[in-house]
Amino acid sequence: MANQFNNIVTKINKSPLFLRSFLLTKLFTTKVKFAGTTGIKIETVTNNQARLSLANKKSVQNHIGGIHAIAAAVLAESATGIVFGMNVPDSKLPLLKSMQVNYQRRMQGNLTAVAQLTDEQISVIEADDKGNVQVPVVIEDESAESPIECIMEWAWVSKKRANKP
Repeated sequence: MANQFNNIVTKINKSPLFLRSFLLTKLFTTKVKFAGTTGIKIETVTNNQARLSLANKKSVQNHIGGIHAIAAAVLAESATGIVFGMNVPDSKLPLLKSMQVNYQRRMQGNLTAVAQLTDEQISVIEADDKGNVQVPVVIEDESAESPIECIMEWAWVSKKRANKP
């Protein structure tokens, strides 16, 4: 079941390869302004997976020169929200219900986040009027290790209809 966001991403994914990441990032950051302040870059998006990156630049660094903990959490939330958003019907409102972020060690260099939904999770999102799913995300730094472990729980509910006189 496609939604408006899914339809636009599908069109972008048909554009030339060199343009896709730019167009996906532009689409996302015009809708989610705060995520745009971090410099998150969307690499790829499908119904089942979103891959994003965040460069270790001065504007997102902490006091020891690594990516700030909250910037990394925004990366995780963005990756899970995008793949979740690809599958939520337009008649439903997506909501972040909870986020669990465990920092394992200092982050080294740039970060990459990959969030995935299973086919079973997608079927539940499409079929149920309301519910929630846990969307795992793997974040790796330049050492190819996972400095943080994250699970985001996303929920959906029916959108309220405006009262018509």
